[in-house]
Amino acid sequence: MRLSLIRNHLLASIAAGLAFAASGALAEDHETNEAWRLFVADHTQPVVRAIDFTDGKEIARYDVKGYAALTASASGQTVFATQSDHDIVHVIKTGIDFSDHGDHRDLDVSDVALLPVTFEGKRPFHVVPHDDHAILFYDRGGKAEIIDEAPLLEGKAEVKTVDTIKPHHGVAVTMGNKVLVSVPNTEVETKPDELPPRVGLRVVDEAGKQVGEVTPCKDLHGEATSARLVAFGCKEGVLVARPGGVDGPKLEMLTYPADFPKGYTGTLLGGKAMQFFLGNYGEDKVVLIDPDAEQPFKLVELPTRRVDFLLDPAEPRNAYILTEDGDLHVLDVIKGEIVNKARVTEPYSKDGHWRDPRPRLAVADGQVAITDPRHSLVRVVDAETLKETRTIPVEGQPFSIVAVGGSGASH
Repeated sequence: MRLSLIRNHLLASIAAGLAFAASGALAEDHETNEAWRLFVADHTQPVVRAIDFTDGKEIARYDVKGYAALTASASGQTVFATQSDHDIVHVIKTGIDFSDHGDHRDLDVSDVALLPVTFEGKRPFHVVPHDDHAILFYDRGGKAEIIDEAPLLEGKAEVKTVDTIKPHHGVAVTMGNKVLVSVPNTEVETKPDELPPRVGLRVVDEAGKQVGEVTPCKDLHGEATSARLVAFGCKEGVLVARPGGVDGPKLEMLTYPADFPKGYTGTLLGGKAMQFFLGNYGEDKVVLIDPDAEQPFKLVELPTRRVDFLLDPAEPRNAYILTEDGDLHVLDVIKGEIVNKARVTEPYSKDGHWRDPRPRLAVADGQVAITDPRHSLVRVVDAETLKETRTIPVEGQPFSIVAVGGSGASH
């Protein structure tokens, strides 16, 4: 992987941060406000808890219909609780609201709340947060819904529906005024309890009309956005979409190198301060992807299978990977290598059902929060030292987790 481009991105982001700090020093002094909240879903009980990260106290508890997978919106103002087995999605207002004022940003903190709007359809699954909206994909509903966040916070639902041709386990992502939608195989016969495989990606315009031809992408699964690019995992490589003006997005397949071992990417994360992607490659490897590099892929082997992984939004070069032996690994995305690791939980095997209770990760205020469903805890680990600093008791089996928060001026 050509690392010079990523280094340049990092240096640029640091320089921008220094410039922002310098301009902020010239602005009038404001009191600093900081708040972090965790949202934790239970593995077996239909409940989502809101927890104050500072003192570990539960500030709200919401009863839902069933097991919930949690996804924070791009702004962090809402959290979507997707209950695939119950055909419903609840939305929680986080009470964390940032507003940009050029030389600084304000932070307004209010109460959390379960919003009076739900979204229903057959087997909602993937939720894609993007800018000021989110896209819900219904695997068995034959549709995706683009939901504006601003009306949602007022208790209203403004939804644009996208047809997905045929029910399938897919995904939809917006790019400008176009939508990128996975394409199912409509020629194969499937059993009543099965869904057809994905064969590619199509571009849809505002009227719902397909633009151009379907781009092949076998078993498309996983998507992420970084800068202005969107990437999708495929059996043959990683498909990258770039903005293309009036003609719509430009799609390019980055084929896996010939010397890579057998495997493929099915989960992707996108860098925020730098343009890159991090994906799985099978169960015991991850791959760094720089779409603009001469050699786009950098493979990183893990000692055991991956349980969960995520990028640090505040430390752009850090990624955290939890493996089934209970070790938390720090991946330096610029070096392309593991630079630190420590044991943080007991071993959690990947064998068994894919939805068995296993730890999940979130990052809050320079710390990694790790659910430990076996011990009814959220473990808090210092991101630099990887030492456990405290635990937060959570009733039941804490599983899916997201962290929302930060600091800003208070008026």
